[in-house]
Amino acid sequence: MPEPASTTTPEEGAEPAACECFHCGLPVPAGADYRVTIDGAEQPMCCPGCQAVASAIVDAGLTDYYRHRTEKARNAGELIPEALAELDLYDRESIQRSFVAVDEDDVREASLILEGITCAACVWLSERHVRGLEGVLDFQVNYATHRARVRWDSSRIALSDILRAIAAIGYRAHPFDPGQQESLYKRERGAALRRLAVAGLGTMQVMMLAVALYAGHQYGIDAQMQQFLRWVSLLLATPVVFYAGWPFFTSAWRDLKSGSAGMDVPVSLAVASTWGASAWATVTGSGEVYFESATMFVFFLLTSRFLEMGVRHRAGQAVEAVGRLLPATATRITADGGEETVPVSDLAPGDRVRVRPGDPVPADGEVVNGHSATDESLLTGESLPVPRGEGDEVVGGSVNRDSPLEVTVRRVGPDTVVAGIQRLLDRAQSEKPAIARMAERGTGVFVLGVLILAAVAGGAWTWAVDAATGFWVAVAVLVASCPCALALATPVAVTASVGALTRLGLLTTRGHALDGLAGVHRILFDKTGTLTRGEPSLTETVSLRGEGDEALAIAAALEAGTSHPLGRALVAAGPGTPPAVEALTNRPGLGVTGRVDGVEYWLGSPDFIRAECPGTAHRDAMESTVAAHPAATPVALADAEGIRALFLLADTLREDAAGTIADLRRRGLSVAILSGDRPATVAAVAGQLGIEEYRGGLDPAGKLAVVQEYQSRGERVAVVGDGVNDAPVLAGADVSVAMARATELAHASADLILQGDRLPALAEAVDRARATHRVIRQNIAWALGYNLVALPVAAAGWLTPWLAALGMSLSSLIVVTNALRLAARGRE
Repeated sequence: MPEPASTTTPEEGAEPAACECFHCGLPVPAGADYRVTIDGAEQPMCCPGCQAVASAIVDAGLTDYYRHRTEKARNAGELIPEALAELDLYDRESIQRSFVAVDEDDVREASLILEGITCAACVWLSERHVRGLEGVLDFQVNYATHRARVRWDSSRIALSDILRAIAAIGYRAHPFDPGQQESLYKRERGAALRRLAVAGLGTMQVMMLAVALYAGHQYGIDAQMQQFLRWVSLLLATPVVFYAGWPFFTSAWRDLKSGSAGMDVPVSLAVASTWGASAWATVTGSGEVYFESATMFVFFLLTSRFLEMGVRHRAGQAVEAVGRLLPATATRITADGGEETVPVSDLAPGDRVRVRPGDPVPADGEVVNGHSATDESLLTGESLPVPRGEGDEVVGGSVNRDSPLEVTVRRVGPDTVVAGIQRLLDRAQSEKPAIARMAERGTGVFVLGVLILAAVAGGAWTWAVDAATGFWVAVAVLVASCPCALALATPVAVTASVGALTRLGLLTTRGHALDGLAGVHRILFDKTGTLTRGEPSLTETVSLRGEGDEALAIAAALEAGTSHPLGRALVAAGPGTPPAVEALTNRPGLGVTGRVDGVEYWLGSPDFIRAECPGTAHRDAMESTVAAHPAATPVALADAEGIRALFLLADTLREDAAGTIADLRRRGLSVAILSGDRPATVAAVAGQLGIEEYRGGLDPAGKLAVVQEYQSRGERVAVVGDGVNDAPVLAGADVSVAMARATELAHASADLILQGDRLPALAEAVDRARATHRVIRQNIAWALGYNLVALPVAAAGWLTPWLAALGMSLSSLIVVTNALRLAARGRE
């Protein structure tokens, strides 16, 4: 048995011998400088292979391998199974408790991060492979965020087996962790920028040399100069192809190993064949070179994927934003009545916590001591704080507004309401529309057809003429089929429209939004903060005794200095300077009492007045007024004799709401309201706007269910909202719009953000989106038409590779020029 780990471990502080590889124990060659930081210390490696494997172990969080091993790895191939064995740690209940939700019959659900996803074909491959495992009930990958949602029967398969199966097809999977995902995003962006920079610089230089070579071919050039330019082109094109374009080759190889064919297969074959043939022509000094074609393919495709990656990263922040609703720490009450600050992750059901005014509730629980009001607007979208007292449930993430509360924790981790919203959002983002599923199926057919055509054409020409002619015909087919124009058809049109939409007041966050908005049948609006201002204001004063202005002045005096939205509305509506108040007492979430000019007053909800005020006069009038205004929030002012005045407060409509609804209807769109507010309040708002379809009292799951109900009928649905409770429905809609003053989560979940909260921009955006949709269809038609013409011509031998590359470039130029018309329209 070999010497154990060179007799030391990092924790023991002993450094391995300077000439010995920390990973495998072999001597480190003189001058070699391959190092990996393991447990805070830099360790020497003997070669890039050991460095890569050790880095993979560190990145996966498996450095315990080095502490617990009894011998050093003999080679890199034997290390991988040992590292994968560490995945068994994820089967422990203590570890799964933080990220796994357990349903009935021990069915479990978890969110994972997948590394190595580069295209839609990767998503299809991983989903098909994992779903085929015995015991896996569902596996969906969100291409936008690279997050996967897996449900499995733990009695039939372990989580570690699922992670190993994913690793077997070339991807890395690990439990979702916001910090690790942010680090992954940075690494991915950095690597993409480096590859894009190499491709851009190399392509520009090679293209300049190609101009000289093409001109020399036409007008004559010295043979030695021509050969010199070819060698320089080879030198410049090689790093572009094999460094910048390396992801295409690895993706294509992964597809081929799994028996599938994505778009990277013909791309890789075209690039490799073009470079290889050109390199051979350069070395032998005969034939043509097409280095500019190879580098151009790489640069165009890398640019497209880099822009797409930026959109993915913004989308990936949506689910993390939900988790940030909960605080990092909580104040736990100890058995002796003291306090201790603990991480929220350490809380368990049955713990008691103290929530001070202004602090968020750390977990779902029940109030056992104290009375206050909690602001649940981040969770419900409604602006009014909710009274909470002993026996009432509170939701983690809501904010305590007025007085300290003692709360007994009931649910933690994946069982909380916030975690439920997080899963809803993740599920809604992962579900694919029909067009995406059709594209996935169509891609494989197209690629297979191109490969067959290239092989048949090349073989036919080889048999009829010679191998060299057959080879270049096959290359021409692959080059001509390179889907640059098809790939640019949608993103270029969308990019050209973004500036125009920004000037209209709409910020586009996802490229598919314009195409989706052009085809929507129905727009669903949230009420509070979207069609209304989101803040209560005094709409009517009902005076039952005395002057209404005098009653309003007293109410404003009693509420002076309050932070409650209803109180602030009364203060804002009060006339002049309010009178002085004595013996002011606040009953959080219910009302206030105090003396004005020696008279004691009660101000608050009707329930508060019924319970606290001894006066009974005009109570019947109060009840009838409340019943006659179901959409308003009533606040009553009473003294020792009875009710003096009733103030009706409501969230008022935006001035442009009615006009926007009318404009949308004129464009043939159906309009409805979805809200978490009281059905009576929603009905009143719908009546003012002339909207016939509306639903109130909906939670996040209910809103998402309504959207899915419309979608099941074949309708394409757009949703406009502004709260965290709107995040799942925004993610599940075909197109989603968030208001500018919406929460960060709503922004992250939305396809469009309405800057300045200017509702009329919606109708204008529909017109713009329809124009964009027409241009996109024109571009796609041109790209497909080009392929239908170019492929047969290339197969017939009438198209040389350089003409195929020129045709591909011209088709891309036509697509871009057509798309620029959208930007010109935006300046009209």
